[in-house]
Amino acid sequence: MSLPQPDPAVLRSAQRGNEAAFAELVETYRTPVFNYVLRLTGDAANAEDLTQEVFLRVYQGLPRFSLRCKFTTWLFQVTKNRVLDELRARERRPRGIVTLDDAPAIEVFDRPVEETEALDALWRAVHDLNPDLKMALLLRDIVGLPYNEIADALEITLATVKWRIFKAREEVQLALQRNGVSFTDPVPAE
Repeated sequence: MSLPQPDPAVLRSAQRGNEAAFAELVETYRTPVFNYVLRLTGDAANAEDLTQEVFLRVYQGLPRFSLRCKFTTWLFQVTKNRVLDELRARERRPRGIVTLDDAPAIEVFDRPVEETEALDALWRAVHDLNPDLKMALLLRDIVGLPYNEIADALEITLATVKWRIFKAREEVQLALQRNGVSFTDPVPAE
């Protein structure tokens, strides 16, 4: 499923400073941006802050946005740049010591334990990907952007997008296999 483009009249109105039109853009795209950032950073509070910063940058840059390219492409370029800035800054910060007291409480789900464990393993495998592979994979499989928009958003070639998504899926599959996790339905015995 691909993200829809905003109504051109709403976009032009937001470019001219109409706050209600901008609020409509935020309402439409906030969740996909947040989910993308969350999966890249792995931290909900940080993802919330970064999402707000992304929309602040969008608001500031919107008057200069060219209607010649797709809004979602530009939005995820802004998002990618902000997340990369954060990831670089995170590498430069000293790491704190985490104790078990700092760990969040375990949540109870109605899902079977095996399913929850499999999903956790999947997201750990995605989290462990290098940022280039993770960005391409998440833009495709979580956000739902088409390959050409991913290429524009990440400012890389279409062939590179396809390779990164293939490589990311391959690495995730290998990580799951190493951990004995499978998402295929077992074949019923006859």
